[in-house]
Amino acid sequence: RRLKNSGWIVRLKRGVYLVPNRLPAGGKYNPGISVILEKLMKEYEGKYQITGPAAFNFYGFDDQVANIFNVYNNRISGNRTIGNQSFQFIKTNDQRIGSINKIATYRGTNLIYSSKARTLVDAVYDWSRFNSLPRGYQWIEAELQTNPKLVSDFVHVVIKYGNQATLKRIGYLLDSLNQSPKLIKRLVEQLSNSKSLIPWIPDKAARGKLNRKWGIIVNG
Repeated sequence: RRLKNSGWIVRLKRGVYLVPNRLPAGGKYNPGISVILEKLMKEYEGKYQITGPAAFNFYGFDDQVANIFNVYNNRISGNRTIGNQSFQFIKTNDQRIGSINKIATYRGTNLIYSSKARTLVDAVYDWSRFNSLPRGYQWIEAELQTNPKLVSDFVHVVIKYGNQATLKRIGYLLDSLNQSPKLIKRLVEQLSNSKSLIPWIPDKAARGKLNRKWGIIVNG
């Protein structure tokens, strides 16, 4: 406990600590995000990927630097501070872990982000957690205009990792952007038979023009 409180070692979880090979400069040990997440997930035998604001900033969608790392994983949930870094662990099932981008670090470890396409899908799927709509629509439009080769992969990721609300919102967006009819058809085929309507901007009053093809109330 004294070593942890002095900053010489870092508590990873109960009974498990990260210990430097030598006394850190300044007396404070900072193992880094990649080491923390790699060692933590190894302890839990799980998988992870960074999403949310940290990923939005990493890909240049948003210039705001995240003060907490949102981490999809298949083992743990809740907020934790490890060393000097804050995390929100979001537990999800194994089927929603995937479409990743491994970044090699100078520490000899990998930092695993959601892929660019998955990060854009996450902005729509998990909008309430990340406060990412309607900004996410602008990111998608801008990215697909500058990188049209991403569209096919993006649609694949929407189908694999999205829910019905995500399919409807992104389908309406791609339709309005006149994307490939073949890709649009793939999204339409994934829609359920439900006639329920959802708002285009979810935290705004559901008043506006109805788009029954996608089940969207165009409220902004």
